[in-house]
Amino acid sequence: MRFKIIFNRTGKQRMLPMDYQYYLSAWIYKVLRQADSDFASFLHEKGYGQSETKLYKLFCFSLLDFGRPRMWKEKKLFEISGHEIKLRISFDVPEAASTFIKGLFMNQEFFLGDKFNGIDFKVIGVEALPDPLFSETMRYRLETPWVVSYRTATDRYPKYLKPYEVGFKELSLKHIAEKFANTGKGNVMVDDLSFKIFDGTGRDGEPIFREPEPAKWLEESKYWKRQGFLIKPGTKEESRIVGNMFDFELTAPVEVHRMIWHAGVSEKSSEGFGWLEVRD
Repeated sequence: MRFKIIFNRTGKQRMLPMDYQYYLSAWIYKVLRQADSDFASFLHEKGYGQSETKLYKLFCFSLLDFGRPRMWKEKKLFEISGHEIKLRISFDVPEAASTFIKGLFMNQEFFLGDKFNGIDFKVIGVEALPDPLFSETMRYRLETPWVVSYRTATDRYPKYLKPYEVGFKELSLKHIAEKFANTGKGNVMVDDLSFKIFDGTGRDGEPIFREPEPAKWLEESKYWKRQGFLIKPGTKEESRIVGNMFDFELTAPVEVHRMIWHAGVSEKSSEGFGWLEVRD
């Protein structure tokens, strides 16, 4: 399920670190962990049984919608003048959980930021959002990066693949299949999944989608870009996770589309990666 959360900026602070996703993920995770036992009881009472469902296990969230902030690039800060901020968040949970989740977030108060800059917020509204009409072939646009990584036994750090590199497609589809299996709704074979990346429009004005790799066209394409966020900024564990932004077409069973809509398509979805919307 997807929700829109509306925050009110309650203090005088206006400066927000540009890499705020880690702090936002930590706040969401804290709220969900505190409510996990209550959620398990709720599911049991609704007839879903004693499952291993965890609110914090499969979720994703969008970028914050705070209008057009002033950007202090040298300080890596947003200056936010508006008082109402919006966030979209999604969970792979039964529809019956809508009221529970609304109550979980409503009236929450928290500080978002680091020890130097941040903003005090209060949740003033939570709205359930409708799902689109899913079909086996869907076209999406990414609003946060799709991360595909791997690390060998000798690598100190993971390698974040570009979409034209060998392994990107295989690892992407493998991750989707594994994430679907983790929902407990069944299994899907990687061979049942396929996706193509947007490569502009034809003379007839129709969008063109092509196989991602290995392909020279994609390496030279202007229709994708690299983007990343800092995780654990300002600590010894600080690292930058890098993904890719592009539009794509996915062919998969309808339940898989529903899963990526609710749980994100990427690795590290609970840190804000892999949020997507239906492409117009």
